[in-house]
Amino acid sequence: MPVPARRPRQQSRRGVWFGAASDASGALSLWLPVIVWAAVIFTFSSIPSLGTGLGTWDTILRKGAHMTEYAILGLLLLRALGRELPALALGILYAITDEAHQHFVRGRHASPIDVLIDTVGLAIGIFVVRRLFQTRPMPGTGQVR
Repeated sequence: MPVPARRPRQQSRRGVWFGAASDASGALSLWLPVIVWAAVIFTFSSIPSLGTGLGTWDTILRKGAHMTEYAILGLLLLRALGRELPALALGILYAITDEAHQHFVRGRHASPIDVLIDTVGLAIGIFVVRRLFQTRPMPGTGQVR
């Protein structure tokens, strides 16, 4: 009986693997960075007050940090899942749980605006990874790099 062909994982031109892992060590290498980064976000969310006293700049810096930490989460989720929509959906779910967690931290509050900012960060991270690792024809050759 013929063995069905397995669909290989996609490999980018830079050698980064995307998508489902075929063994436990592959799954660990895809998901461990996601788990560690989610723990970093959780840790920052547990700090009672992150204010710097810089007024408007404080808000800009904190919201920029939100976007950046979720952009990193987005690229890690895309690397682990291999598809944009599931990565974005899982990231949004995590952002919602992060805001719920902040609701119970003294000096913090839950904000739907922060979930929106986190979602923008996720989308930026996913977009950047896709742009960096997409295959394009080399000019004048017609060959894909």
